[in-house]
Amino acid sequence: MHNKQALRPPLVIAALGVVFGDIGTSPIYTLQTVFNPGDPHPVPISETHVYGVVSLIFWSVMLIVTLTYVSLVMRADNDGEGGVMALITLVRRCCPAGHERKAAVLSGLGLFGAALFFGDSMITPAISVLSSIEGLKVIEPEFDRWVIPLTVVIIVALFSVQRRGTENIGRFFGPVMIAWFSGIGACGIGGIVAHPDILRALSPTYALGFMAGHFHIAFFALAAVVLSVTGAEALYADMGHFGRPAIVTAWLALVLPACVLSYFGQGALLLGDENAVSAPFFLLVPEWARIPMVVLATAATVIASQAVITGAFSVAAQAAQLGYLPRLRIAHTSAQAMGQIYVPWINGVLMVAVLTLVLAFRSSAALAYAFGMAVTGTITITTLLFLYQARARWHTPLWIVVVGGGALLVVDLMFFAANLTKLVHGAWLPLLIAIAAFTVMVTWQRGRDVVTKAREEAEGPLQDFVDKLVADPAATVRIPGTAVFLNRGGETAPLSMRANVEHNHVLHEHAVIMSLDVQPVPRVPDDQRITLDNLGYTDDGISFVSAKFGYMERPDVPAALRLVEEHPSMEAPLSVDDATYFLSKLELTPGDAPTMAPWRKRLFIATSYITADAAGHFGLPLDRTVIIGSRIEV
Repeated sequence: MHNKQALRPPLVIAALGVVFGDIGTSPIYTLQTVFNPGDPHPVPISETHVYGVVSLIFWSVMLIVTLTYVSLVMRADNDGEGGVMALITLVRRCCPAGHERKAAVLSGLGLFGAALFFGDSMITPAISVLSSIEGLKVIEPEFDRWVIPLTVVIIVALFSVQRRGTENIGRFFGPVMIAWFSGIGACGIGGIVAHPDILRALSPTYALGFMAGHFHIAFFALAAVVLSVTGAEALYADMGHFGRPAIVTAWLALVLPACVLSYFGQGALLLGDENAVSAPFFLLVPEWARIPMVVLATAATVIASQAVITGAFSVAAQAAQLGYLPRLRIAHTSAQAMGQIYVPWINGVLMVAVLTLVLAFRSSAALAYAFGMAVTGTITITTLLFLYQARARWHTPLWIVVVGGGALLVVDLMFFAANLTKLVHGAWLPLLIAIAAFTVMVTWQRGRDVVTKAREEAEGPLQDFVDKLVADPAATVRIPGTAVFLNRGGETAPLSMRANVEHNHVLHEHAVIMSLDVQPVPRVPDDQRITLDNLGYTDDGISFVSAKFGYMERPDVPAALRLVEEHPSMEAPLSVDDATYFLSKLELTPGDAPTMAPWRKRLFIATSYITADAAGHFGLPLDRTVIIGSRIEV
């Protein structure tokens, strides 16, 4: 299991390069956004407010990232994997029998969290790259007109290299982020030394006093303070790649101290110079080091963007495996790391969306209003699902769940409510993206159920079909060779096999009906992958093979068949290298049955067009694959 692997320094460095890019670049824009005079609910800059905001940021990071995610949520792993899709499968698994409605509601909630993540992965590259390039304006105001063009060039380049995978450049990410965290920590120390009184903000009394004494200001400030915890979900989502120990070590040893020093250093700078509010992060940097810091910030934000883009690929792939999205074309970019994948369709959609956001919002401050909504929604949903998991699976005492979990939820909901005040100023955007993604996913799941039912009726029972073949062998000509018919399960006869027998009256001497079963676990060991069934006859040449795959795996049919090529239970030796593969291709048309609303039927059929080529997806040799079509009404 990944989360049990030994703690090794290279693993910690790798985690620094992938996991912490998002949360590690938050100091660039968080304090600047809080005190932005152009905010619809501005926070006036004053000594009291600076102490209160810096204290709020520190305790938000401690409560949400260190306590909620690092100490608690990361203990809820699905065979080492984390993330909201893994949490959905855990909730399904521990929901008792007879509580299907509860499982559906909780799964739906988790699915909406995954949909919010898609919004997050569109906004993060836009706001991160924009905020780093905006550092040029601090060096020379004349550079202002170059901010948007440079941002567009970097984003296009970033998405263009995705198909190459991160394997070759991944080893450079860690050292870059080590330099980044060391740099921002050192600049923070410089600011604190100039105004050491800022360290008083370490006391929670300043945060509580700010909330209690200036609630009308502090409440609106929360919408920007939450930017300090953006990327917290990446710690959980990327747990499967690096393991919990490596992520926890990197967070406590370097990332947390560096970010805290940067926030306190910026706060100290504002105490001495209120005019620094325009760009406290870059103005904290000594003048001689500003150009190198802009370059380093740009590299760090590209890495932050890379992390969420890769996360979007993973979430989309897992959603497709669990039946919430069509089968997508997925390219594995690493022979060593299963998690390094490239999804061309998702990459294209993300690039168009990110460029649109940059050109529409044109500044990191404007995008910040939209950013918080995606983050707070995901964090709140993750906390809710984790609390259910803690009670149902670990049997945590109810009073601990209610008191402790209630306190964490109050914090999450305060942030969420504060971001709702920005709804008309951009917070509607991630909600709109999430609602659209959620609608597509639940519509696909529903339409898939409808099609599966219609398909089962057309296919008929498998056992009856085999019995009929055995009872009347003269009706079908058996030709030499092996045929593999892919099917969705073992209950019905494959449409391609039925069409071959009923219309062509032929069947290969050795026919293998194969179903692929995606399990709610990341990976399935080879010794548990295959199940054989001779369907009641040992001399008819027809066998049923069930192959199990984890939702993180790419189904490889020939590789799975090689596990049973010489299996003693097979009626005849299986020649995988010479086998012919048969696929059933469905043409979907809207019917009159009241299965879904007409607009959802059209959406389902439109979504089906992005389905990846089945032969390529299952690793079938194209020169030995036959596709037989059928029409089904939705």
